Amino acid sequence: MRKRFHVYFSGSVQGVGFRFTTVRLARRFPVTGFVRNLASGKVELVAEGEEKTLQEFLKAVREAFRDCVRDVETEWGSATAGFEGFGIKF
Repeated sequence: MRKRFHVYFSGSVQGVGFRFTTVRLARRFPVTGFVRNLASGKVELVAEGEEKTLQEFLKAVREAFRDCVRDVETEWGSATAGFEGFGIKF
């Protein structure tokens, strides 16, 4: 079943290539969505795909930035098919 997650990463997550690395990681998975920096200093990640695929994608992002991320807030919901591809939102 297709799902959507909405994740907020906090810690030293801006200015470390988080968005570009996340896009590169997303290419390995059949997911759609976006990643962007927030004025609060957090990084927001929204993705849609099969639940297992999303879990693997999130794990890959967390592992890539394990030394930078202090906290992760994750909300799960139903997919809306509102994205084409995966990219950086400015």
